[in-house]
Amino acid sequence: MIRGLTKAGLGNIESDEQYITYAAQYGFGAVDLNPLSFVQTYGIGQAQHLLESNQVIIGSADLPVEWRMADEQFREGLPNLVAMAEASAALNVNKCCTYILPSTDQPAATFMAAATKRLKLCADILDAYGIRLGLEFVGCHHLRTQWKNPFLWRLDDTLDWIHTIHAPNVGLLVDSYHWHTNGLEMNELLKLKREQVVHVHINDAYDLPIEELKDGERLYPGEGVIDLSGFLKNLKTIGYNDVVAQEVLAPASELDVETRFAKSKAGFDRVFAPL
Repeated sequence: MIRGLTKAGLGNIESDEQYITYAAQYGFGAVDLNPLSFVQTYGIGQAQHLLESNQVIIGSADLPVEWRMADEQFREGLPNLVAMAEASAALNVNKCCTYILPSTDQPAATFMAAATKRLKLCADILDAYGIRLGLEFVGCHHLRTQWKNPFLWRLDDTLDWIHTIHAPNVGLLVDSYHWHTNGLEMNELLKLKREQVVHVHINDAYDLPIEELKDGERLYPGEGVIDLSGFLKNLKTIGYNDVVAQEVLAPASELDVETRFAKSKAGFDRVFAPL
């Protein structure tokens, strides 16, 4: 598996160049970032050089369309999706991800019907560029009642929805925090097939009842109670050998950027050691 990073938990990174350079310096082989803004900032040649010279790949990009709101907002984002897909293809990025909030102010059935059509269209556009779409279920209990109507937060329901979307390039973004807040056992990963897993996020949790864990109060890998070594071992067993990207959503802290990279490396060293 490839050790990866998102910008979450790394503080005020000055530029994608700093992000990539520090990632390489601290032993990471992948970064999640926006390929379109990366190419717009550096140009395709320099962007490719920054990645290749540091032996870093882009693990995944965020889906750049607003698929949860009105049709007009969704349609406005489609040209940007195409542009991002083109930039992704130029940089050999083959994954794009989005998250599913577990509640909505819209009637759940109406929202699901619209979201299914929209995500199918996004998946079809991405598929034309050889890109997979990963859907992340969000397990945090406080978000299940944040909006008026409950939606999806369970693994099985997400898999059912992926089946309904019915696009061959759609699968899961599996996040260790949401696995934990759903009360899932690590051996339940073994029920998944390799092709169902598009991307992986790793982070840790405080020693609290899962009902009390907040989405924006996560720990670095190895600092909490999640069996991350077991998580990784079981992903490896099903054949997942791709990017595992740290995503530490947490309150602001005084730590400087380089210290955060060092903490990230130490955490990965700890949880990867038994593999």
